[in-house]
Amino acid sequence: QAQLVESGGDLVQPGGSLRLSCAASLSIFRIYTMAWYRQAPGKQRELVAGITNGGSTNYADSVKGRFTISRDNAKKTVYLQMNGLKPEDTAVYYCNARWNINDYWGQGTQVTVSS
Repeated sequence: QAQLVESGGDLVQPGGSLRLSCAASLSIFRIYTMAWYRQAPGKQRELVAGITNGGSTNYADSVKGRFTISRDNAKKTVYLQMNGLKPEDTAVYYCNARWNINDYWGQGTQVTVSS
């Protein structure tokens, strides 16, 4: 059974930075499209950023220019560098791995942006 474990969530002041990590126990990590989603209280889960197995990236308009997704296939890890954090970025952030019919989720890590 595949497992995704997120880490790096924390309480940070507006304008601050965090780096989230997602370690994946996938046998062939490099073939998966990886993504970060987030869900704020009372809202639907939304895509934040994604990265394909070829390294192409896409971002939600709300985070473009502030967040950067990257992956290290050797470490089977995907990262989300978050700069210029805003209170509206407060949410539980989830890691997702997808390939063919395989679709895996992590348990989430809390990011709170508040002064």
